[in-house]
Amino acid sequence: MGIERGIGRIEGVSVGDHFDSRMDVKDAKLHQTNQKGISWLKDEKDDLPVADAIVLNGGYIDDDDQWTRMRYTGASRGAERDPNTGRLLRSQSWSYVDNAALTRSYERKYPIRVIRGYEGDERYSPAKGYRYDGLYRVTDLRTAISKLPAPDGSAIEICQFDLERLPESQQGHTPVETHVAEALEELEDLYGELGEERYPEVRTTPVQRLIRSVATSRRVKKLYGGECQLCGRRLLGPNGEAHSQGAHIRPLGKPHNGPDVEQNILCVCPNCHVRLDIGAVVIAPDWSIVVRATMFGEELLPKLKTKGWHRVHPDYIRYHREWWERRGAR
Repeated sequence: MGIERGIGRIEGVSVGDHFDSRMDVKDAKLHQTNQKGISWLKDEKDDLPVADAIVLNGGYIDDDDQWTRMRYTGASRGAERDPNTGRLLRSQSWSYVDNAALTRSYERKYPIRVIRGYEGDERYSPAKGYRYDGLYRVTDLRTAISKLPAPDGSAIEICQFDLERLPESQQGHTPVETHVAEALEELEDLYGELGEERYPEVRTTPVQRLIRSVATSRRVKKLYGGECQLCGRRLLGPNGEAHSQGAHIRPLGKPHNGPDVEQNILCVCPNCHVRLDIGAVVIAPDWSIVVRATMFGEELLPKLKTKGWHRVHPDYIRYHREWWERRGAR
């Protein structure tokens, strides 16, 4: 018997897994259909529809994606949208099955799988295809007025949902990974209470990378074949395989709360990973690599190397640069 779609984590699917098409997402049992935004199924408790997943792919002007939290616009029947532009022609209804299902998941506190598509916010969305970004919970809902009125100028009422990403320990990892994630979250909370803002420490622990960024880092490193984006070197092991690391530009975890997305990851050699972590190098707005501390040995490239679909977002580069500029030379 194959894997069945249900609430929460789907066996065999990891956070960060990439899919070429909506059909692939559907076949992986992450979502009900290959078209709709809201996925639902019948609750075993009472046979009523409850939502299990949503796709965030730039569908509505009122959507607002901030990675760990988002504002999501509900669904409309096909006849209520312009078939060419997708623009709403009339107000949304809370009784429509998709919206009712997501509302019921809010009431029952069920987790929602979030899949981001290539047409979503450029800070977080994959350059192509779709990516599973983990479990979220609906924290609030309301009737709101859309920023875009109907073609006749009348106001459009929309069903609006607020979602928040669950902590790593609740993302459905293996028991060992969950235990480690809980311990790491306790450490992050402790750093916050002590008022310490340790730039790279939380991010660079091997287990943290294992839990949070295996899938996304692997895609970036595979694209570059292990070639460092900062120095251009490719470190080969005795077996001839390239060894590189995925470095999050804006770190994961508190207090930085960077997203685990390709736009926030660089493929680097171990030496350049350390250089990035300690602020020895930063990247200027024109993508040139700026050396901030005396270094001996390997030279760096004049500009950050990028290739193919990998789009490093300037927001994360700016965050890293300004963080270290505020602290002066060290």
